Amino acid sequence: MRIDAHQHFWRLQRGDYRWLQGTEPALDALRRDFTPADLQEPLAAAGIERTVLVQAADSTAETEFMLELSAAQPFVAGVVGWVDLSRADAVGTLEAWSVHAAFKGVRPMLQDLPQPDWIERAPHPAVLLALQRLGLRFDALVLPPHLDSLLRFARAWPELPVVIDHAAKPPLAEGHRSTAYADWRRRMAALAALPGLHCKVSGLLTLLPTPALTPAQAVVALRPLWDDLLELFGPARLMWGSDWPVLTLAATYPDWFAVSEALFDPLSPVERARVWGGTAARFYGIA
Repeated sequence: MRIDAHQHFWRLQRGDYRWLQGTEPALDALRRDFTPADLQEPLAAAGIERTVLVQAADSTAETEFMLELSAAQPFVAGVVGWVDLSRADAVGTLEAWSVHAAFKGVRPMLQDLPQPDWIERAPHPAVLLALQRLGLRFDALVLPPHLDSLLRFARAWPELPVVIDHAAKPPLAEGHRSTAYADWRRRMAALAALPGLHCKVSGLLTLLPTPALTPAQAVVALRPLWDDLLELFGPARLMWGSDWPVLTLAATYPDWFAVSEALFDPLSPVERARVWGGTAARFYGIA
């Protein structure tokens, strides 16, 4: 089973996608509705059977919206929502959502918070204990400056399954021989040493410095990063995701699928199966 472990839907009239409410031209292509009907054809062409739908707004209302979508769309196998982890009353929200089989975990939008150490000091212990008790997962949307705090958080809560979204957005624009890249790799290596830490191979094309690369060029550009992720996490802790529709800022769904196939080709069949879906199925509890 192939699983897209990271995709989004949104309906702009809902009004809580604050990151899309600005005026920066770079995001203009994303300022429209993206619905299940838009994704069905790319999924079918790539042979992707299930997806994990991930929050794109810091509101509980959006999680309710995603749970409604998942109930109507068989291909959506999981929903990763949002709660304010710092509020004790979030426990009741998590318990209410957990009656939905599709509800798999939460994602605070750490990359957008002004305090890089928020995750290790702000969450209420009762909420984190509830995540563990309910068998939920934690998606870490982070940038390299957040990794030290994420490491301390993960060490403090070793029973909470954590996956790093988009490989923590490594500084690909600076090159894999740069000091910034070496610093990212050092921090990721410390996280990868924790057995419960996983990583998503997603959101990478939009990090490349040169837009509109061909798939073959993108494979060359991403090969050093892929080799590092493979060495650090291994196929059993890596999962593929599209980050669609943010992906469309850099490439089409078929192009990212082709790039990924080329990157994964040297793996054994068993290893490829893990990255394409087995790791995500195990991590998120997808039957």
